[in-house]
Amino acid sequence: MNRRNMLYGGVAVAAALAGAGAAWWKFQPHAVKEASPGAGAADPAAQASAAQSFWNVSFDTPDGKKLSMSSFRGKLLLVNFWATWCPPCVEELPLLDYFYQENKDKNLQVVGLAVDQPSAVRTWLQTKPLNFPVGMAGLAGTELSKSLGNVAGSLPFSVVFGASGQLLHRKIGKVSPEDLALWAQLK
Repeated sequence: MNRRNMLYGGVAVAAALAGAGAAWWKFQPHAVKEASPGAGAADPAAQASAAQSFWNVSFDTPDGKKLSMSSFRGKLLLVNFWATWCPPCVEELPLLDYFYQENKDKNLQVVGLAVDQPSAVRTWLQTKPLNFPVGMAGLAGTELSKSLGNVAGSLPFSVVFGASGQLLHRKIGKVSPEDLALWAQLK
């Protein structure tokens, strides 16, 4: 009986370690080739279609108004998927806000899509307001980010659309000042 319990215990530990390892891998930020909008996507044609349909989407804002993505067409658009419970997300928001303030007069727009509970986002924004628009994407934001190439559904995730609406860049993980400097030069 003791041997059987040890065997079951060993199998349970191995299964737990395998599950923990898989979860760790899934939620780690993975590098995505910046120069190739199709990188990391299982189906580049589906991703291109998702990028085009992105412009037809709208979100509620924290104050209950509508935020239509089509209103930003014609501008360089940086969309950042974030959540209040995601430490790297909230760490990068001040940098994104500063970037927006410095570049808003240069036909560049930043939009934050919160993959979170609306009440948590409203509370967070009361203490740390942002100057760029925020849309309440909720859990559907995870699926939207996956359709744009965020295969793992990780946060933070950022995409950059050109003024003509095409997906130019995307990044899983926290943005850096170097990323922003590169993206500011895009058209």
